[in-house]
Amino acid sequence: MKIASLVSGGVDSSVTIPLLKQQGYDPHIFYIKIGMEDEPSYVDCPAEEDIEITTWIAKKYGCKFDIVDLQKEYWDTVVKYTIDSVKKGLTPNPDMMCNLLIKFGAFRDKYGHEFDKITTGHYARTLENEKGTFLHTAVDRVKDQTYFLGRITYEQLSHVMFPIGHLPKKEVRKIAEEMKLPSAHRPDSQGICFLGKINYSDFIRKYVGEKPGPVIELETGKVLGKHKGFWFHTIGQRRGLGLGGGPWFVVKKDTVENIIYVSNGYDPIAQYDDEIWLEDLHILNPNEDYSDLSDIKFKIRHQPEFNTGKLIRDGNGIRIKSDKRISGIAPGQFAVIYDTEEKICIGSGIIAEKKES
Repeated sequence: MKIASLVSGGVDSSVTIPLLKQQGYDPHIFYIKIGMEDEPSYVDCPAEEDIEITTWIAKKYGCKFDIVDLQKEYWDTVVKYTIDSVKKGLTPNPDMMCNLLIKFGAFRDKYGHEFDKITTGHYARTLENEKGTFLHTAVDRVKDQTYFLGRITYEQLSHVMFPIGHLPKKEVRKIAEEMKLPSAHRPDSQGICFLGKINYSDFIRKYVGEKPGPVIELETGKVLGKHKGFWFHTIGQRRGLGLGGGPWFVVKKDTVENIIYVSNGYDPIAQYDDEIWLEDLHILNPNEDYSDLSDIKFKIRHQPEFNTGKLIRDGNGIRIKSDKRISGIAPGQFAVIYDTEEKICIGSGIIAEKKES
């Protein structure tokens, strides 16, 4: 089996190589370079260190190694999607789209078609049976990354392997230490996909600009201050509002009038809802019949905990009715759907503006 291994220089993807070698595979290592060195908001570029570590791993395990530049593809797809979403007042998820459009999209289209499988350091697993391939949650529920994979296509899912999905994070670190990998004690990346460490607000300011508008208390209609553009704020946001007497939470955005609505308190009821409207429901494995799917677990952000609810599809549209009211339901983000046993990631939908059911 011919395997293309995407290695970023981090501990998770680094450990996939010795694991694959132990299983008798001879992976071809690829480092995807999408640099933003020309960005004023780009600081502490990790690419040189990443490539140095990945080169060391390739030499240690006798693997072929290539650096591939997908910067144009990334800007034409993921960055464009991010900027377009922000302009509409939506909350984008670049990491999710990066998996769909770059790691398992552009890379496979340009370089990976000759390989049987593409491996990454994601904390996820796959399950194969007579109905094909399913996306399965990782053993480590805290690190589980299936949320970020809920948008990939079935064709992509059928050609991936996740070598560390059966391991807890501490075991991955232990293996890296035992193998004396240079990434063994490297901290987990906090950047946006391959963008590295950037100032997100500075990045948005450069490509979207500023548009001052009022910050209004939802319950009273009182103007509390000004913002520099609704696109700098997301539903559920607490920090960066510059308001005294807090905490204040962003609970609503009027993108037409350029108004940010906030509520005060540590747990304001205005930031909670039990209905999540969806657009573009995507099922990962179309071979499985989910037409009667009702009881589900779901996530509206990357987190260890699952929410419980029902998937409703009727003449009014598609929505999730949550068993409990939850906070931070942000249009543009993704709701990822799981089975009730929290094992199979079924698919995802784009969170839409709330409407009357």
